[in-house]
Amino acid sequence: MTVSTHVLDASLGTPASGVPVTLCQQGDEWLDVESGVTDADGRYRFAADTPSGTYRLRFATGPYFAARAVAAFYPEVTITFTIPESATGVVSTTGHFHVPLLLSPFAYSTYRGS
Repeated sequence: MTVSTHVLDASLGTPASGVPVTLCQQGDEWLDVESGVTDADGRYRFAADTPSGTYRLRFATGPYFAARAVAAFYPEVTITFTIPESATGVVSTTGHFHVPLLLSPFAYSTYRGS
Protein backbone atom coordinates (compact mmCIF):
# COMPACT_ATOMS: atom_id res chain seq x y z
CA MET A 1 0.00 0.00 0.00
CA THR A 2 1.01 3.57 -0.51
CA VAL A 3 -0.30 6.81 1.01
CA SER A 4 -0.65 10.32 -0.40
CA THR A 5 -2.18 13.57 0.75
CA HIS A 6 -3.43 16.82 -0.78
CA VAL A 7 -3.73 19.95 1.37
CA LEU A 8 -6.09 22.68 0.23
CA ASP A 9 -6.31 26.07 1.92
CA ALA A 10 -10.09 26.55 2.01
CA SER A 11 -9.74 30.18 3.16
CA LEU A 12 -7.92 31.05 -0.07
CA GLY A 13 -9.35 28.40 -2.37
CA THR A 14 -5.84 27.32 -3.37
CA PRO A 15 -3.46 24.42 -2.74
CA ALA A 16 -1.45 24.74 0.48
CA SER A 17 2.13 24.41 -0.69
CA GLY A 18 5.05 24.11 1.70
CA VAL A 19 3.22 22.31 4.52
CA PRO A 20 5.51 19.86 6.34
CA VAL A 21 3.84 16.45 6.76
CA THR A 22 4.98 13.29 8.53
CA LEU A 23 3.59 9.78 8.15
CA CYS A 24 3.77 7.77 11.39
CA GLN A 25 2.94 4.14 12.16
CA GLN A 26 1.57 2.89 15.45
CA GLY A 27 3.56 0.21 17.23
CA ASP A 28 4.49 0.20 20.90
CA GLU A 29 5.00 3.91 20.24
CA TRP A 30 4.32 6.10 17.20
CA LEU A 31 7.21 5.72 14.77
CA ASP A 32 7.99 8.26 12.07
CA VAL A 33 7.96 6.50 8.69
CA GLU A 34 8.62 9.37 6.29
CA SER A 35 8.46 13.17 6.20
CA GLY A 36 8.11 15.64 3.37
CA VAL A 37 6.66 18.97 2.31
CA THR A 38 3.65 19.55 0.08
CA ASP A 39 4.50 20.66 -3.46
CA ALA A 40 3.15 23.66 -5.38
CA ASP A 41 -0.12 21.78 -5.91
CA GLY A 42 -0.39 21.00 -2.16
CA ARG A 43 0.38 17.31 -2.71
CA TYR A 44 2.78 14.81 -1.22
CA ARG A 45 3.04 11.12 -2.10
CA PHE A 46 4.92 8.97 0.39
CA ALA A 47 7.35 6.46 -1.09
CA ALA A 48 7.23 4.17 1.95
CA ASP A 49 5.40 0.87 1.77
CA THR A 50 2.57 0.84 4.32
CA PRO A 51 1.23 -2.60 5.28
CA SER A 52 -2.01 -2.94 7.24
CA GLY A 53 -2.04 -1.11 10.55
CA THR A 54 -2.84 2.21 12.16
CA TYR A 55 -1.16 5.33 10.82
CA ARG A 56 -1.32 9.05 11.27
CA LEU A 57 -0.46 12.04 9.18
CA ARG A 58 0.91 14.98 11.17
CA PHE A 59 0.70 18.35 9.39
CA ALA A 60 2.68 21.35 10.69
CA THR A 61 -0.03 23.91 9.98
CA GLY A 62 1.23 26.59 12.40
CA PRO A 63 4.34 27.45 10.36
CA TYR A 64 2.28 27.42 7.15
CA PHE A 65 -0.07 30.12 8.48
CA ALA A 66 2.69 32.03 10.31
CA ALA A 67 4.60 32.39 7.03
CA ARG A 68 1.50 34.13 5.65
CA ALA A 69 1.06 36.32 8.78
CA VAL A 70 -2.29 34.62 9.48
CA ALA A 71 -3.40 33.92 13.05
CA ALA A 72 -4.46 30.27 13.32
CA PHE A 73 -5.98 28.13 16.04
CA TYR A 74 -4.37 24.78 15.19
CA PRO A 75 -0.55 24.67 15.21
CA GLU A 76 -0.75 21.05 14.08
CA VAL A 77 -3.34 18.77 12.51
CA THR A 78 -3.14 15.03 13.07
CA ILE A 79 -5.26 12.55 11.14
CA THR A 80 -5.27 8.95 12.38
CA PHE A 81 -6.49 6.22 10.02
CA THR A 82 -6.35 2.47 9.53
CA ILE A 83 -5.12 0.50 6.55
CA PRO A 84 -7.10 -2.72 6.94
CA GLU A 85 -6.25 -6.26 6.02
CA SER A 86 -8.20 -7.64 3.08
CA ALA A 87 -11.55 -9.37 3.61
CA THR A 88 -9.81 -12.76 3.48
CA GLY A 89 -7.54 -11.84 6.39
CA VAL A 90 -4.52 -11.65 4.10
CA VAL A 91 -2.65 -8.36 4.14
CA SER A 92 -3.07 -6.58 0.84
CA THR A 93 0.21 -5.66 -0.80
CA THR A 94 -1.20 -3.41 -3.52
CA GLY A 95 -3.38 -0.36 -3.51
CA HIS A 96 -3.35 3.23 -2.41
CA PHE A 97 -4.84 5.43 0.31
CA HIS A 98 -5.33 9.14 -0.35
CA VAL A 99 -6.00 11.35 2.70
CA PRO A 100 -6.88 14.96 1.76
CA LEU A 101 -6.89 17.84 4.26
CA LEU A 102 -9.10 20.91 3.77
CA LEU A 103 -7.57 23.60 5.92
CA SER A 104 -8.45 27.06 7.19
CA PRO A 105 -7.08 29.08 10.14
CA PHE A 106 -9.87 27.97 12.50
CA ALA A 107 -11.17 24.69 11.06
CA TYR A 108 -10.21 21.64 9.07
CA SER A 109 -11.84 18.57 7.56
CA THR A 110 -10.69 15.37 5.94
CA TYR A 111 -12.01 12.31 4.17
CA ARG A 112 -10.75 9.16 2.50
CA GLY A 113 -10.03 10.18 -1.06
CA SER A 114 -9.41 8.11 -4.12
